[in-house]
This record gives sequence, C-alpha cells and structure tokens, in this order.
Amino acid sequence: GTLHPNWWRIAESGVWVFLSYAVLIETWRQTVIAWGARLGWGAATRIWFISNLGKYIPGKVWQIGAMGALAQEAGVSGVAAVGSSLVVNLVNLLAACLVVMLAGSRQLAGPAFTLGIITFFFAVAAAPWLLPPLARVVQRISGREIPEPRIPPLAIVLAIVGCALAWNLYGIAFRELAVALFGAPAGLTSAYTAVFTLSYLMGYLAIFAPGGIGVRESVLTTLLVSTGLASGAGAVTLVVVSRLWLTLLEASPGLILLALRHSRSSHHSTFTNGPQTG
Repeated sequence: GTLHPNWWRIAESGVWVFLSYAVLIETWRQTVIAWGARLGWGAATRIWFISNLGKYIPGKVWQIGAMGALAQEAGVSGVAAVGSSLVVNLVNLLAACLVVMLAGSRQLAGPAFTLGIITFFFAVAAAPWLLPPLARVVQRISGREIPEPRIPPLAIVLAIVGCALAWNLYGIAFRELAVALFGAPAGLTSAYTAVFTLSYLMGYLAIFAPGGIGVRESVLTTLLVSTGLASGAGAVTLVVVSRLWLTLLEASPGLILLALRHSRSSHHSTFTNGPQTG
C-alpha cells in the first residue's frame, strides 16, 4: 500500500537520534577529562561531528585520526586525544555487544549467536588491558618512541555506560521511525534496538565499506523479516528511509561546521596575509 508518513513522528525520531549524539559527545568529553585534559562542550561537539564525516571514507581509521588531530588542535595532549577516541570507539563496540545480548536475547537467541557475541565481547573488553603491552611490542619492532596508552579505569566505566545508553536511544529512534511509516509498532522497543544495533555492528566490522553501507542494510533487512518486525517490502522501505534519515542527521551538522571552519580559516588568512595599509 501507499505510505502515509507521520512527519511529526519522523521529527520525534530525529530528536531521539540527537539525544544519542549528545550522550556520545559527552561520553567522549568525559573520557578526555578522565585523562586529565580539558575540553569544552562546544569544542567537543564540533570535533565529534566533523570527525564523524571520516566514517564515510573506507578504512574506519579516518574518523579516529580526525578526532585525535582536531582534539590536539583544541589543546588536548596527543596521548589523551588519540587514546580517548580509541577507547570510545572500542567501548562503543563493547556496549553494542552488551545491548544486543540483553535486548535481543529473545528475538535472536541461538547457540551460535550467543557464542559469537560472548567471544567478541571478551575480545573487546580485554583490548584496553592489551594496548600497553602491544604498544611496547610495536615500539621494540619499529624502534620508534610510542607513548604507552595507560587507560584510566574511570574512562572505561563512563564510556560503557554512555555508549550503552546511546545505543538504546538509537533503538527508540528506529522504532519511532517504523511507527511513523507504518502506524502501530510490530514489536517491543528492545527488539528494534537489538536488530538496529546488531546491523550497525556488522556494518562497522566491514572495514572497507564506508559507513557500513550495503552490509548494514542487508543485515538489517534480514533481521527485520526474521524477527517479524517488518514484511519484505516494508523492511526494505524502513531500512532505506532509516539510512537516508540518519545520514542527513549525522552528516549535515558535520558539513556545516566544516564549512564554517574553512570560512573562518580563509577569513583569518586573508586578514593576516592581506594588504596592509597605513
């Protein structure tokens, strides 16, 4: 049948997405602070949105690299800047596993699924403690001085709580979008949260897919149909609308802030290098 979207509901799903962004920005900012650095909310928001544009470039490292470089530019030490962006990205995966395990226990249950998630969960959880010895090994092999990434336990706790909350807000936004398109929801919020988070996780793990494109959509469509949250055509519609809506919400602020930054730096260079009178 013809879609009759509820535009207010779509706008409401956007509000939930921006709440999720606010939680993630503050989580990262608190992680930077746990390292003993200072970073204001305005600067953190600007850095977060601009560096997020890096996820649309294949390879996944651009986002972390941009976040570290912009944070250093804002006066944060190199170790705190790169370390905090690494921790939040790592913990975000850990929190995603946790949310999928808890929210999807009913819909996605199965021995292979459970074993896979638990294995991945422990691998990510062990990573912060593996980073310092790994840095020493790299230093020995390369002969270069590499700062040892000592991660404050408080930073990990804050990041897990913040990231888990953000994934749940994403799940609420996804359910709201489904209701905006099709009317009544076809399942619990936890079911929408589980399938959305798992598909995002799969897209993230596809290293060379910019923004997880293709992988995320394919996994999400399959999960929506298999859990009974949408029919074949409905699932495709919801997945495409969700991708377009999220890309618009995420990329627009980043592009606007990047343009403002470029315009400010051009204005500054004209002012400093322009003709002098008098």
